[in-house]
Amino acid sequence: MLYTLSRSPYACDLASLLLTARSGDDLLLMQDGVIAGLTGTSVLKKLIAAPLGLYALDVDVAARGLIAHFSDKIAVIGYNEFVALTVKQPQQMAW
Repeated sequence: MLYTLSRSPYACDLASLLLTARSGDDLLLMQDGVIAGLTGTSVLKKLIAAPLGLYALDVDVAARGLIAHFSDKIAVIGYNEFVALTVKQPQQMAW
């Protein structure tokens, strides 16, 4: 399953997403969801502890000026890699 988080982790039920996730699933942070990748936050600690592959869209991280504050534990990818994730994970759930 590919989960996409497009809203701030402080404006959605991230706990439910993490309870639903299974080993081998992937999470793509996009739009305001990239806020979840900020270093030093409790949200990031929860994401790292989850059994998920973690990714973020490069254009959304850059558009919000977060590059210098973004965790190196999350792979920052472009649209081509996003497409590859959708091929890898044919089922998708948007949050």
